[in-house]
Amino acid sequence: MAAGWKVAIIERKLFGGTCVNTGCTPTKTLVASAYAAHVTRRAADYGMTISGAVSVDMKLVKTRKDAIVAQSRNGLERSLKTLKGCTVYEGHGQFAAEKKVAVNGSELGADRIFINVGTRAAVPPIPGLDRVPYLTNSSMMDIDFLPSHLIDFLPSHLIVLGGNCVDLEFAQMYRRFGSEVTVIEFAPRLIPREDKEVSQAIAAFLREEGVDVRAESKVVGVEKNGNTIAIKVESAGTISHVLGTHVLVAFGRRPNTDDLGLDKAGIATDERG
Repeated sequence: MAAGWKVAIIERKLFGGTCVNTGCTPTKTLVASAYAAHVTRRAADYGMTISGAVSVDMKLVKTRKDAIVAQSRNGLERSLKTLKGCTVYEGHGQFAAEKKVAVNGSELGADRIFINVGTRAAVPPIPGLDRVPYLTNSSMMDIDFLPSHLIDFLPSHLIVLGGNCVDLEFAQMYRRFGSEVTVIEFAPRLIPREDKEVSQAIAAFLREEGVDVRAESKVVGVEKNGNTIAIKVESAGTISHVLGTHVLVAFGRRPNTDDLGLDKAGIATDERG
């Protein structure tokens, strides 16, 4: 806008995208709540006494997170909709030609079109995964309580499939909330893109807090057994099963480029989108 251009912004879902709605803002808010629970349980280390066990009200945790997210999202939406020279379209934009985008029955033409559609969780073709309820980093944002019971909701045993940054953030977070947590990573170590020493230090921190870390382990099957979910794991040629109540699938991200009509704009994509 400072350059004097007219700008059209097309948003089909939530303003702020991943960072505001399912990424940085909500996860760091949840991390703060988990850290507060962690420090409270260690009150004696700081010379304080707390009578009774420390419990976490996930409904209140989620309410706090939702309020912070809404403040950011609403503020951004309000700013864009009142920005001089900017027109906001709420709908699904698709290319109609190389320099034309269709949205809500209208066609917009421009020499410069920026594609900032974000990503979603990549779900690998693990046998049986499509037949069990599983969570992603986005659906994890909506967990708070069991609607059929007047009790706070917390996964009894969360199994995290993947050992990169997003996976480990949720693993430590829910361990601090009070869940049992198992992390299963295919690579020889956690966050393999980082230095080996960093990976080893993070694994040590997690294990110290009670997270079961299983590296160099391949998930070869998933099935539902009553109220539990069984993860079939192959490690060093041996097959074992990890039983949990909830599964978080965090095997990386995939760009939201499938339905933009990129071919009409002459834009090719690779197998990862």
